[in-house]
Amino acid sequence: MNSRWTIKPNPNPDIVNSLMQSLGVGKPIARLLAQRGINSFEEAKKFFRPNLKDLHDPYLMRDMDKAVARIEKALAEEENIMVYGDYDVDGTTSVALMSSYLKTRYPNVATYIPDRYNEGYGVSYQGIDFAADNDISLIIALDCGIKAIDKVAYAREKGIDFVICDHHRPGEKIPKAAAVLDPKREDCEYPYKELCGCGVGFKLIQALAEKRGDSIQVLLPYLDLVATAIGADIVPITGENRILAYHGLHVINVAPRQGFKAILSQLKKETITITDVVFVIAPRINAAGRMKHGLHAVELLTEENEAQAQQFASEIEYHNSHRKDTDKSITAEALVQIEELEEQERLSTVVYADHWHKGVIGIVASRLTETYYRPTLVFTKSGDKLAASARSVKGFDVYNALEACQEHIEQFGGHMYAAGLTIKEEEYDNFKRKFEEVVAETIDRKLLTPEISIDAEIELDEITPKFWRILKQFAPFGPGNMSPLFMSRNLTDSGFGKCVGNEHTHLKCKVSQLNNTASFDVIGFNLGEKLELIQNKKSFSAVYAVDENEWNGNVSLQLKLKDLKEV
Repeated sequence: MNSRWTIKPNPNPDIVNSLMQSLGVGKPIARLLAQRGINSFEEAKKFFRPNLKDLHDPYLMRDMDKAVARIEKALAEEENIMVYGDYDVDGTTSVALMSSYLKTRYPNVATYIPDRYNEGYGVSYQGIDFAADNDISLIIALDCGIKAIDKVAYAREKGIDFVICDHHRPGEKIPKAAAVLDPKREDCEYPYKELCGCGVGFKLIQALAEKRGDSIQVLLPYLDLVATAIGADIVPITGENRILAYHGLHVINVAPRQGFKAILSQLKKETITITDVVFVIAPRINAAGRMKHGLHAVELLTEENEAQAQQFASEIEYHNSHRKDTDKSITAEALVQIEELEEQERLSTVVYADHWHKGVIGIVASRLTETYYRPTLVFTKSGDKLAASARSVKGFDVYNALEACQEHIEQFGGHMYAAGLTIKEEEYDNFKRKFEEVVAETIDRKLLTPEISIDAEIELDEITPKFWRILKQFAPFGPGNMSPLFMSRNLTDSGFGKCVGNEHTHLKCKVSQLNNTASFDVIGFNLGEKLELIQNKKSFSAVYAVDENEWNGNVSLQLKLKDLKEV
């Protein structure tokens, strides 16, 4: 699939010059900082050295005082508390965080993760009934609950209060709970709106700790959970999330909890990055909720015995490899369905089979967008309804598109780029037709071609060891602070470029640049088909990230190719 290259606009040259002087850095680094909204020495210091002191006062969040008061009352009066969370990474890390913190103060804390298949997403009547049967009078709901108006009312009739910690967009009404913490509430003036569910949970334990006179240092061991949720939930790694992710990664590297230690024991790496969190830790935590039950993930994340954690991790590893096989076969079936229905040229993908595993339809939706780059929904049977996961393409708000199809939807929730919904089976064709209409009416056609957003055009000789040392400190990377991509022109291969890998799908070469002495090894994953563009000393342009390559104990800089074009 061809991509369109866009170069970010040049930042204000006065700011760039000022940063070069005050920080003693070269122009490429100063430009990258200015592009990220960093305009002064002070702002750069906060960016490169994220400080826990710069976290916002948790009491700035609406209802925080009410949430703390209600929890303190429950502890004082020895009520039974249930910590309730969704079955994905954000939900299970939130439950592990909140329950383990409360248990350091008080024993009567139960955990509850709804069954993905019998209960579905969010707060369930079964969960409330379980609480009532076990004399639980307070439920702390994490990463869900902002739309659970009827469920919260049902719980109140049974004498159960809710404290809700959510980060999803609220509907028109807010549930009548003891407290509703959600920075996306219109009446909430909390300065940072992009926390994940576990982040909102962390703000609550920060407020509880402050109430006791404890310092933020007491909460450091919980930040590995927050960093994992930030990475997995694809929230921006800016502002407060950057501080939490930075320190959470430090915890994972220096003193990981037993569960993470067990998962990471196969990974032979000195330093764990946010990428490892997203591609190694998160899928395994997710696999428990997808293939078996989310409580397995909570057990792994809260286990303190090393041997037991290893046991849980190997069970979860089994679920994860089963998940991989399942999503591969469903993706293959979905691609066949698109071809058989001759829907290759549509502006949206909507597919359905009643036997598809509900636990992997979100992953399948992401896989389908890699083939047909467009808003995608994958449906399967769930009880007497159909459930779907939606994924979008950069720049298109799938949540708004679903809102425009509400007449055919039972319930839905989510974000701009990912959502979940349920519909009645007989509404499938109507929904599919309407969704295609909405996308056709609202999407800018250029969004249907993947965009590679380039930070800057640079010369190869600007990639020096000092440049790389500073560039590494831009991490952790993620939305709002992506790993920088560069473009260089007039490149030629040394003549030894070749396809590598089991199926010769990857491109490997060594490049140099006209009028430039620097040369670098290059690896381009899944770019083997572009080999002919670099053969016979043809001149080409490339987009790449700078990376380190370790081989036989030698560490050298290499370029990780994203795309290339002939000049």
